[in-house]
Amino acid sequence: MAYRKLGRRSAARKALFRDLVTDLIINERIETTEMKAKELRSIADKMVTLAKRGDLHARRQVAAFVRNEVATEEGKTAVQKLFDDIAPRFAERNGGYTRILKVGPRRGDAAPMAYIELVE
Repeated sequence: MAYRKLGRRSAARKALFRDLVTDLIINERIETTEMKAKELRSIADKMVTLAKRGDLHARRQVAAFVRNEVATEEGKTAVQKLFDDIAPRFAERNGGYTRILKVGPRRGDAAPMAYIELVE
């Protein structure tokens, strides 16, 4: 299956998606361009699926991709928040953990913008 290059080299693209998926875990809703949101959806769903598995290997696989940032006031990291708070919410759900809402064009360059958020 082909993927969108988004005008970046592979290392910059990987860094972009690492940042976006970390921000999505921390904030549970982010605004980005429509194309980035569509690509981010599959990566975020994979992270939630790994978190639902919950074993040590899954935690290490997520930690290898998600940035090590503090997510909550209690000092939890993004990985801890994903495994402790987000994964239990989706225990009964098989896929489709994210939703994309189109916003409209960005003011500067008219790029189509969208919100991507975790569903309840």
